Amino acid sequence: MDKAKILHLKEKLMTEANIVQIMIERSIEGLVEGYTDKLFDVFKKEEQINNLELEMEELCTQTIALYCPEAKDLRTVLMLYKINNDLERIGDQAVNIAESSQFLIERVKLPQQELIPLMANETISMIRDSIIAFNNEDVALSKDVCKRDTIVDNYHEKIIRELIINMRKDPDSVERAMHLIRISKNLERIADLSTNIAEDTIFMSVGRVIRHNIEENNNSE
Repeated sequence: MDKAKILHLKEKLMTEANIVQIMIERSIEGLVEGYTDKLFDVFKKEEQINNLELEMEELCTQTIALYCPEAKDLRTVLMLYKINNDLERIGDQAVNIAESSQFLIERVKLPQQELIPLMANETISMIRDSIIAFNNEDVALSKDVCKRDTIVDNYHEKIIRELIINMRKDPDSVERAMHLIRISKNLERIADLSTNIAEDTIFMSVGRVIRHNIEENNNSE
């Protein structure tokens, strides 16, 4: 199969990934800085991501139908199709964060809100590195992304634990706390999707599945 076709698909995916990353960054910056303009920018970009997802789906389907790729080329096109869907879902998470941020910037901050930018930094680094790893077929970086998922999970658990304590002490904080939990959950979900992308990169590059420890189980047989 002509490598230029796959390169074109990768370039389209990178464009989509860059927009999604900007959406996440804007949703958090809007919360931290209190700027609604950045949050509105996230909402505007949602339609652009939806259109890109549909375009990528069509291109991947056409590539398989017209060129019948095999072996690694086929794995690459299939992973492009799957990652494209994951990116659209990440865009949805960014919109959710922006919606909750819009609610929170008009109200008194809870102490736990200070943890959100720290968690977001880890999450954004995961999505950025997962895309870099995919574009470069970097297995080592992909494995590193998978390991960092635990860091984001720990932030999520800490935020929820502290907010539960806060809500018990101050019932008036419940609505704000629920929005912070929503943001934390969305960031945790983005980290999970970034891990999926990293795992897909490993499969694309070496033809091994590591999800659910399948690779390790196979090696032990």
